[in-house]
Amino acid sequence: MTTQELIDALRDADAVKFGEFELSHGGTSEYYVDKYVFETNPTCLELIAEAFAERLREGGYEGTKLAGVALGAVPLVAVTSVETGTPYVIARKQQKEYGTANLIEGDLEAGEEVVVLEDIATTGQSAVDAVEALRDAGAVVDRVLVVVDREEGAAENLAEVDVELDALLTAEELLADAE
Repeated sequence: MTTQELIDALRDADAVKFGEFELSHGGTSEYYVDKYVFETNPTCLELIAEAFAERLREGGYEGTKLAGVALGAVPLVAVTSVETGTPYVIARKQQKEYGTANLIEGDLEAGEEVVVLEDIATTGQSAVDAVEALRDAGAVVDRVLVVVDREEGAAENLAEVDVELDALLTAEELLADAE
């Protein structure tokens, strides 16, 4: 899978929108990458799973447990798990007030190495929170893979907690030659 194939798939699915948008961290933007559009599109999901699997292999993380940040990255981690045959866990943003009340759902052993998958990185705060929750549960985490890095501080914020951000696409790549 090439970068251009993924860009074309996201654009063809109408996941890249232009206008005035409020972002989750409170800022505004002239463009929006709608994760719910690309995460419900089978073509996009297949390409993302293939690309994540390739990055995991290339980075020496093949066979490493995966973690998806709830809710947005759950479809991504699920298809990547199937693509790679690797188990995954889900990192919740907050504990449930019922059942097990876990922040981390799924089977995770202390000392286990985990790669976090995320949809869009802006400031990277949700990924930082997931990394911290995973580490509190005993995981070893040093890498976050995202579909799109908006290039608004996520890499720097993750570096502050000794985590490398690896993006399939950057905002610059996604928006280049956009109509």
